[in-house]
Amino acid sequence: MRICYVLLSPTYGMHQYTAYLADRMSAAGHEVHLVTTTAAPHRPYSPQLPVSKPIEARTTGLSTESLRIKEFRVARRAITACRPDAVHFTGPHIWNVHLARALCERGVPVVHTLHDLEPHAGNAVLYRISLRAWTALMIRTADHVLLHCARYRDRLIRDGRARGTVTHTPLLFLPLSHAAQRSLDGAPKLAVEYEPWALFFGRLEAYKGLECLLSAHRMMDRDPGTPPTLVIAGPGDPTALLRGALPRDVELRNRLIGDAEAIDLLRRCGLLVLPYLHATQSALVATAYYFQKPVLVSRTGALPEYVVDGRTGRIVEPGHPPSLARCLKEMLQDPDRLAAMGTAGRAWYEEQRKAELDGLLSMYARFSPGK
Repeated sequence: MRICYVLLSPTYGMHQYTAYLADRMSAAGHEVHLVTTTAAPHRPYSPQLPVSKPIEARTTGLSTESLRIKEFRVARRAITACRPDAVHFTGPHIWNVHLARALCERGVPVVHTLHDLEPHAGNAVLYRISLRAWTALMIRTADHVLLHCARYRDRLIRDGRARGTVTHTPLLFLPLSHAAQRSLDGAPKLAVEYEPWALFFGRLEAYKGLECLLSAHRMMDRDPGTPPTLVIAGPGDPTALLRGALPRDVELRNRLIGDAEAIDLLRRCGLLVLPYLHATQSALVATAYYFQKPVLVSRTGALPEYVVDGRTGRIVEPGHPPSLARCLKEMLQDPDRLAAMGTAGRAWYEEQRKAELDGLLSMYARFSPGK
């Protein structure tokens, strides 16, 4: 069947996710197309993917820039020009609701991935109101909803959504370019180490609990002059999130991390830590498992759904530095245990990849021609 993926904002993580879906379905024998913006990054995508860029959006899909009616019209024409059997919107944009309605009128089924049913606590009030209203409209409009949080799937079903119109899979894409991903998949078995330091990876945002992580780190007993036991790697403004100077044994790489550096960090770290105060889900858990690394996550959103506590990682309460410090210290002091949990995490990842493919194929099969 012919699947058209639509992502009308340039948000990089959303494009990594969209590229992952397009690769999976292309490998499964489907014909895939992408309709997006001229500002979309090209690195996540296969060079063979047919791409149409009819609009020039450069901000988030729920910004005032997205209200230009001309862009709605050209986006609609670009989508219908693909002659899709199904259209899958992979990220939020104001026009998605109207585009979905227009497609339904033409008899084209619509799938929508809803990444967040609730906005993060740190979002601006107007954005929170807009996201809630947009999400409610999208739930009523889309033929099928794809979620990456089982708790949200259950909530939609309790609220009256038919079970057969909701699909749930964990979030499994890796935050790497298409070329880097293909290189890793085609290489011999990855050589991993378990050095005694934890990695925080990704954009620096208030909801991710960096202050809590640093408070926990200061509680850990360490000898003066020891090498870094925590590496924080990612873009963002640390001065807006962190109070005071960083401890000497914390290394900050405050920039966008490229493929080679990301692979090196993930290959060498002892564990990945996600001390989030609020979250829906994160692809970083699956990324850690791909690199055979355990995770330390807070009990928020879908993060606990991705962790077998004590086997693939550990789960702590959000915003509680003492328990975070205790788990960090225990895990980093036992490299053999880190390796065992990393092996279990990779097994979880492989099992979920198979189940995810079955779920996606089953979801799209509902809309194949002749059904």
